[in-house]
Amino acid sequence: MFTTHIGAYEPTVMYCGLTNSPITFQTIMNDLFQDFINQGDTATFIDDILVATNIEEEHNELIEEVLRRLEENDLFVKPEKCKWKVREVEFLGVIIGPKGMEMQKEKVEGILK
Repeated sequence: MFTTHIGAYEPTVMYCGLTNSPITFQTIMNDLFQDFINQGDTATFIDDILVATNIEEEHNELIEEVLRRLEENDLFVKPEKCKWKVREVEFLGVIIGPKGMEMQKEKVEGILK
């Protein structure tokens, strides 16, 4: 079990067979980005980082700082897996955008059937 800024989670499968790897990595991410998480600009879930701001200049500065902190701690992102400057994004099974959060349509349809 591990804790994020929005609650406690317990994976059903252990990654790579290492018992504490998700807990340890989530703790690292929480420590690295605690100030941004507290401000509500950033959310982390293991190796997913969500950065959201209303002002583009602020957004660019925040992205630079996030990347700098990752690099300083020998962590990296794979650019091909990143989505940059999008208005909507899927994060932990929900769609987050200007209208707020909503369930993925496929998941809703699966429940209704």
